[in-house]
Amino acid sequence: MDFGIAALLFFAGVAGGVVNAIAGGATLITFPAMLAAGLPAVVANASNAVAVTPGHLFAALADRKRLPALDRNFAIAVAAAAAGGAVGALLLLTTPERLFVLLVPALIALATVMFAFGRRVQAALSHSASGNGARARYALMLPVTAYGGYFGAGLGVMLLAVLTITGREDVRTANALKNVLATATSLATIAIFIAQGVIRWPETLVMLAGAVGGGLLGGKLIAVLPAALVRALVIALGVAMTAIYAWRYWL
Repeated sequence: MDFGIAALLFFAGVAGGVVNAIAGGATLITFPAMLAAGLPAVVANASNAVAVTPGHLFAALADRKRLPALDRNFAIAVAAAAAGGAVGALLLLTTPERLFVLLVPALIALATVMFAFGRRVQAALSHSASGNGARARYALMLPVTAYGGYFGAGLGVMLLAVLTITGREDVRTANALKNVLATATSLATIAIFIAQGVIRWPETLVMLAGAVGGGLLGGKLIAVLPAALVRALVIALGVAMTAIYAWRYWL
């Protein structure tokens, strides 16, 4: 790994950390950077999952006072999230590299759409939530977290939607629980990736260092940079990356 690649990964990590702290959507920056560094698509995805996991963990720790009671339902939800993440990771590892490459533009496009419209969906669901119960929550959580284990971008939006339509928690509590479930999904996912030896550690550690620094910087910039501006930039980047990789892999 030469200096130019290391700089690309580090600053992509910084940008991703800042974006996650202010508006979310780091994977739309960090995953393309891993691809640009020359990593195979599956390895880039697995390595990116490790690099962005601290963002979920720090968010969960920051909001821990808003968590619901640590009871049986909480434990089952965490276990379901971890199980879904493991399924997604195993599915990724069984996907041929050639097929995953073809999926990359669609996955980035899906993540961009979820990021762009996620808040509108959440607002609409919050007005129509009926509290459909724990069983519906677990049933919906498994496919959502399996997607998170497979790719990950947009997982937070999808989890918050599930929590909103199946529970009666207030917004802050649902958001805190979402961060814990995303962390459980990510930890189960990266445990499998590490065990299978698909992480490129030099690139991952460089990006991870940038992401941690970016997260701390984002905590300072959140009072200065408008979240709407950051979201608009991330969406524009997602659209651009979708077009670039569609041109590269589909045409």
